[in-house]
Amino acid sequence: MSHASDLVAAARREQGVRLPVWFMRQAGRSLPEYRELRKGTSMLQSCMEPGMIHEITLQPVRRHQVDAAIFFSDIVLPLKAMGVDLDIVPGTGPVVANPIRTRADLDQIGSLDPAQVGFVTESITSIVDELGATPLIGFAGAPFTLASYLVEGGPSKDHSRTKSMMAGDPELWDELCRRLVQISSTFLQVQIDAGASAVQLFDSWAGALAERDYRERVLPHSSQVLGSLTGGVPTIHFGVGTAELLPAMAEAGSDVVGVDWRTPLDVASRRIGPDKAVQGNLDPALLLAPWEVLAERVREVIRAGAKAPGHIFNLGHGVPPTTDPGVLTRIVELVHEEAPTIRQEAQA
Repeated sequence: MSHASDLVAAARREQGVRLPVWFMRQAGRSLPEYRELRKGTSMLQSCMEPGMIHEITLQPVRRHQVDAAIFFSDIVLPLKAMGVDLDIVPGTGPVVANPIRTRADLDQIGSLDPAQVGFVTESITSIVDELGATPLIGFAGAPFTLASYLVEGGPSKDHSRTKSMMAGDPELWDELCRRLVQISSTFLQVQIDAGASAVQLFDSWAGALAERDYRERVLPHSSQVLGSLTGGVPTIHFGVGTAELLPAMAEAGSDVVGVDWRTPLDVASRRIGPDKAVQGNLDPALLLAPWEVLAERVREVIRAGAKAPGHIFNLGHGVPPTTDPGVLTRIVELVHEEAPTIRQEAQA
């Protein structure tokens, strides 16, 4: 039944009046039940324990009544599972012990065997069983964003080493990305085969690139990931700061393009084209604003999204950890109650 949900219908541009809503990072630090469950457990440990994955994935669905669950994991998890020496350092993010700077460094990046992430299959099987008609969204990091962590050694403000490798040694870059294509594709396919109703490819840092570099050195690899998937589930492609890259990102082949808060959804949809739905794009910072202000911004997103051929309501990036969970619940209620009328009026 989850394959016939409002979210799947919107992704396939077969949307009725109801507007589906979920939030990136809805399962995480904004929830007190999440913080309680995670006590004494590292991020990567929690991403490999089926019972914990199950509970954390379902927490926001129970609390907020969102229209989809997002699988609890991390984009670097498949790298860790296949043996890359990395850790997620609190307050910093993913840190790679031996960054990739030369061809010899590529030896640490092999192929991902589905058996190495068997805990994912186990987790999703139990999650889907409890979700019933509510869809589960799987996800993976896109080759560029994974490569950036591997080359930089961790998070970066300017991605200078990554860009230098792309331009200065494109053969090394492409070989690294080809290996990451296999890893991302396999990780997504495992989730689809286990029962995910949709999947999202996160290219979180693609907005740091010029369009030329994106088209030449990134787009082919993202396209290969999205084109390799079987099972017929909708795909979502998302990056931050990608306003000027939206037409190129649309060419990668996803069913939905996620849009950050910088570009109104009606403008973004015109750039993306009529054969893609959109997802987004409330500014996460506004979750701290007074409710009257926030509610009107939510309505503005609904109006702009009504001009697209399909719309999934979301934030323009992830839920900040300081967010009051009650605010998210109120947004879901507003979207469910008011969106049908707002959409009809906007489309009239």
